[in-house]
Amino acid sequence: MYPLLYLDEVRNDILYAKQWYAGQQDGLELHFVLAIQEAVAKIMKMPTAYAVRYKNVRIAHTRIFPYNIHFFIDEIKKQIILTGIVHNKRNDALFLER
Repeated sequence: MYPLLYLDEVRNDILYAKQWYAGQQDGLELHFVLAIQEAVAKIMKMPTAYAVRYKNVRIAHTRIFPYNIHFFIDEIKKQIILTGIVHNKRNDALFLER
């Protein structure tokens, strides 16, 4: 199993979504975080199970919440790098620069 790293922007993606869900219903942000953790655990177990979508970036989906986790596998350093956690209505092309 490869170690997991993430860009600083990923932390901001999560914080923004948590704030939004906290404003919708008490405790909903906790369910969101659990859904993200569950999806990341699946990525770590079988990262190659997700198809490459663009520029070596793969996308995993959360259960329940409409968010995608963008990541790539750095085979040289043997790492999984999360590049974004994005609402699925957002344009994936916005994250090519990350």
